[in-house]
Amino acid sequence: MVDSQVDWKAVGRRIRELRGLYTKQKDFAKSVAISQNYLSVIEHGKTEVGAAVLLRISRVGGKSLEWLLTGDERES
Repeated sequence: MVDSQVDWKAVGRRIRELRGLYTKQKDFAKSVAISQNYLSVIEHGKTEVGAAVLLRISRVGGKSLEWLLTGDERES
């Protein structure tokens, strides 16, 4: 049986990793059309993130939704 729980703190850490050391929250948030405050909340794992926002983050960051949610990058 597959565990369907999402670890939002881990998702936030992966988003922070994706943003990188040199991109400011403000700039990354603007590129995915969310506020800097909301990005901060997401990166700290304090909220669930909707599919539309996750999709924009994955596209801007060049990583799959699966990687954002689980940390796994599988070939299809």
